[in-house]
Amino acid sequence: MNTKRNVYLKMKSLEEARQILFDHFPGTGTMPAEGVAPPDAVGRVLAEPVTAAVSSPNFHAAAMDGVAVKAEETFGASETRPKALAVGTQAIFLNTGHVMPKGTDAVIMIENIQTVDDDRIRIEAPAFPWQHVRKMGEDIVATELLYPRGHKVTPYCVGALISGGIYRVPVRRKPRILIIPTGSELVDWRTTAPENLKPGQVLETNAYVLEKMIDACGGETVRHDRVLDDLDLIRQTVADAVAGDVDMVMTIGGSSAGSEDYALPVLQDLGQLLVHGVTIMPGKPVILGDIQSKPFFGIPGYPVSAIIAVEQFLLPLVKRMLGVADHPRQRVAVVPTRKIASRLGVEEFLRVKLGQVGDRIVATPLPRGAGMITSLTEADGIIRISSQAEGIKDSDPVHAELLRPLPAIRNTIVIVGSHDNTLDLLADQLRAGDGALTLSSSHVGSMGGLMAVKRGVCHLAGAHLLDTETGEYNLSYVKRYLPDTPVRLVNLVMRDQGLIIPKGNPKGIEGIEDLGREDIVFMNRQGGSGTRILLDYRLRQIGLSPEQINGYTSEEFTHMNVAVAVLSGTADAGLGIYAAAKALNLDFISVVTEQYDLIIPQVYFESVNIQILLETINTAAFKTRVEALGGYSTVKTGSVIVP
Repeated sequence: MNTKRNVYLKMKSLEEARQILFDHFPGTGTMPAEGVAPPDAVGRVLAEPVTAAVSSPNFHAAAMDGVAVKAEETFGASETRPKALAVGTQAIFLNTGHVMPKGTDAVIMIENIQTVDDDRIRIEAPAFPWQHVRKMGEDIVATELLYPRGHKVTPYCVGALISGGIYRVPVRRKPRILIIPTGSELVDWRTTAPENLKPGQVLETNAYVLEKMIDACGGETVRHDRVLDDLDLIRQTVADAVAGDVDMVMTIGGSSAGSEDYALPVLQDLGQLLVHGVTIMPGKPVILGDIQSKPFFGIPGYPVSAIIAVEQFLLPLVKRMLGVADHPRQRVAVVPTRKIASRLGVEEFLRVKLGQVGDRIVATPLPRGAGMITSLTEADGIIRISSQAEGIKDSDPVHAELLRPLPAIRNTIVIVGSHDNTLDLLADQLRAGDGALTLSSSHVGSMGGLMAVKRGVCHLAGAHLLDTETGEYNLSYVKRYLPDTPVRLVNLVMRDQGLIIPKGNPKGIEGIEDLGREDIVFMNRQGGSGTRILLDYRLRQIGLSPEQINGYTSEEFTHMNVAVAVLSGTADAGLGIYAAAKALNLDFISVVTEQYDLIIPQVYFESVNIQILLETINTAAFKTRVEALGGYSTVKTGSVIVP
């Protein structure tokens, strides 16, 4: 067994790995100070305490338009016994912000004085000392502490700093991190048109994502050009980087234990290995090391793995070097919409969609692949599943770390069930209103949607369940599976369902009957989906068994993923909607026009958010966008059925 494989097997827990890293690089607030102008200090961390050089205001100033007076000379004035004051001696006209004349200590507002003549005014109420006066040092007193060291400068601070006479602000220098993406498969998006992207080529995105994460944390990044999978080349690039003006070095990709994973041997040649492999998922193959007393990070190449590894190790170290606290994300109690399996011995960072249904916040898992960046862009939160747990039951309350503000999550409509492309249009159309209402859709099939309604973990479900005896859609299933849950069915669309096939139909597929041919590879939908139920019904009609279909057990969870499987050559055909075929310029053989309905529990039907949703689907704007997709009809859109 080779050395790299042995090292990789010596994995540490997340807590152990972080402790090793922080013990090896213990310095808190170690970045040196530099002076910057107050506006440039926003987002920076103070290296020293800042004390005011001048007071603000630095003189007694009028806070109102009126006359400056000596308060004592106004005592006794009333409506019944008004008092006259001499203009220029006892009453001096001035405007807001003017210096208070010597001997005065109060301002009477202009609307509270009466002019007797050019030389006299009359008042009907006394002034009290320092009335309507901004006293010297009212806001800031010279020598007082404005902000302690370690304070993060905000836009509000800029005014206080300048007002206090601080024109150079001592802030900690930003830690500089060099990012080195590695991999012969990587290409630069700036010089590669999408239509020119070849099989095997991967657009390099990680460096840009991680760069912005580090910048937002207070670091400063330098992005190196892509480096080919060559040991000597990567070694020299890292060696040059460490010798340069940077505080940390990060390579992306090649951190595992494969034959072309070079991050580990580079580190072993140039420095000291601290950790290789952490019991987290995604992010397991992370490397932590020391090269010439500078932190070295070997970050996995899969996007989600890379992000989690940087969040858990590099960003906390940046904060420590700046001397700022690493505050955890807000956590809330959530209830999963379904059972979630997990591996023992590995702490999993599960990305979830969140929404408040009734008095509970429900969590729907997103795809778990480490390469799926959209599982983070679509996520509202992260559930950390302990390495000691074998998963989460659908009834188990757990906590989720929030990636989106709680008020936004509470204003989210949760739909679970069958996938349809028009749900994306609906989500966008809702945001075209006041922008406050969001739609969170999870694709678990029509039957999965019914079960979610039954468990009370969604506001509505999308379904297109065909009753093979009556030819009706959804009604019989609602009556059978939701007998104790009053619901209403609202039609969203009528849509064409059929076989998605390659452009030009190279294998001459004519219908469902051809799926039994030996030369045809099929891509199916998941069990419980309306599309799967339709397929099984048609197979029974023509006497074709599932065992005769090559690929019957291969499953995708959306119509678009079925279309992608056909486009990529993974399958010769798949059952799906016309809109998915059209979107990817594929051919289509119609099988049926089906009814896609929204199943809405009565308890939510009259709610403000659901009424906004129903109003939206009835708008001409939404219907026009739906029709433009192709394969849809909106003639029944918005019609309501009460079972």
